[in-house]
This record gives sequence, C-alpha cells and structure tokens, in this order.
Amino acid sequence: MEAEKRVASSKKAENNRDKKMTRKEILEKKKKVQEIIKAALSEKDPLSSFPSFHHYSTKDLSVYLDSGRGDYLSSSVKQYIQYLLKVNMEVAYGTEWPKEEKVKRREMVSSEARYIFVYETVNADANIMFKLSKKGRSNADGTDDKGHLVAFVHYRFTIEEEIPVLYVYELQLEQRVQGKGLGKFLMLLIELIAQKSKMSALVLTVQKANMTAIHFYRNKLRYLISTMSPSQMGLQSNYEILCKSFDSETKAVLEVCNPFSLVLNIKPKRTQIRFDISHALKILPRIHASDYCIN
Repeated sequence: MEAEKRVASSKKAENNRDKKMTRKEILEKKKKVQEIIKAALSEKDPLSSFPSFHHYSTKDLSVYLDSGRGDYLSSSVKQYIQYLLKVNMEVAYGTEWPKEEKVKRREMVSSEARYIFVYETVNADANIMFKLSKKGRSNADGTDDKGHLVAFVHYRFTIEEEIPVLYVYELQLEQRVQGKGLGKFLMLLIELIAQKSKMSALVLTVQKANMTAIHFYRNKLRYLISTMSPSQMGLQSNYEILCKSFDSETKAVLEVCNPFSLVLNIKPKRTQIRFDISHALKILPRIHASDYCIN
C-alpha cells in the first residue's frame, strides 16, 4: 500500500512539474510574440527593405510609395484620409457610418498605426519623387511637391489568438486609380512586410455589403474566412474577418477549413505565389486585374 502511495505521489509530482513546464513554455511563447511585435513597431521605414516597391507604373498611371505612422500625420493628410474614407465607405456602412467614422478618426492617429501612402507622379520621374518624399515627410499632403495623394494602406502589428499578425485596417484607393493593378501591388507589399517582420498571418475586416471587396480578397487574393469572424461564432454581424496564414500552425488556429471552397480556390503549382521578393518581381508584370475601394 505504501509503495502504491509513493508511486501515486511521484506521478502527481511529475504531473505538477509538467504543468509548471507547460506554463513556463506558454509564458516564454507570449514573451517571444511580444518581442516580435515590439521589433516590428521599431522599424522606421518598412519600405527601405523593398526598393522594387518604391514605385508602380502602368501605361496610364505612375505612382510612388512612402511610409508613415499615425502620430506623425499632418493636418492635410488627416483631412485627405477622412475624405477618402467617407467617399469609399459611407455607402457600405449605411446608417452605421456616423458612428464608424468617429472610430476611424481615432484609429488613424494612433501611435500604433502604420501607413503606406501612394502619390501620383506628374511630369516627374518616380525615383526622383521618391527621394523627395524623404524630405519633410511630416508635411505630406495631396497637393504638395510630392505629388497628389491617391491611395493609402493603414495597417498595424498586433496579436490575435496569441499569434503575431499584421492587421490591415484600411486599403483605400481613389476611384480613378482603381482597376490598374495598384490594389494587388499594395497587398503584395503588405504581405512581404508582414513576413519580413515575422508576422504569422495577415488579417483584415470586410463589410458584407461591400461585395467588390469580398470578391477582391476571397477570389483574387485567396483570403479565407477566419475562425475569429462573427459568422463562425454563430453571431449576427455586418462584417467578416478574413485572413491569410503563413504557416501550418497558424492556419490551424485562424483559418476556417471549407473543403468545397478549397477545391474552388486551388491553382496549379506553377501559378501559386511564394511571397519572397524575387518571385514578387516576377509576377508584378502580370498584375493588371481590377481592384477596388476596400476596408
């Protein structure tokens, strides 16, 4: 009997040690994730790592890109962001827009907000304009010597389900620069930034009423509905949360596995996108599909 008690006691002690180790591992994982986010936020200019994405040109569009952050926005840029959001998103939000507009105004100036701004170049070389953009960036607006601001991406590095992710808050393009491949170009850049920053996934929210945006993300960029989306929790909502994971562990946590949709979305191996710079440069000449005002 005593021997059995000692064995039971020993097993209990082992189980306690295992639990302590498990807790320790969890804490170490959380610490690692926090360090990844901190390192990503400390990056001053994500664009500097991707020189081939400093500008984008088609036969009837020439733009260059610049990076920024929410707490450094000039008043003119704030006004432009508010204007473009209202033009593009008021209809999609419907009666909820007045409330959402206030939320977006607070979000856009957060110190955690990161931006990619897109300026149209007029009678100037894109490389020259990009160099000019590095001077007095905080004074950027839609009408200064940088050119005319025509689009922007608002994104953040954050944690979802204990996983480091890049969350796209806004992808907004003026109507006249849509349908020229610029939206895909920007999302490809964002995916590259996410991977370089050691994020495990890209996450975004899209309004159900914005069918063009849903088509863009789901069919053209192959995003999947996330397990975090209200529809997957049995909740009624006017939006879906979509994601694209970069590893199998994250896929298991964030992505909803729908065999039917997976069959529809399968592509031949030769056309699948590997998100590294060299491959990105190869596929960019083929990017000419329509893109849209997207939230």
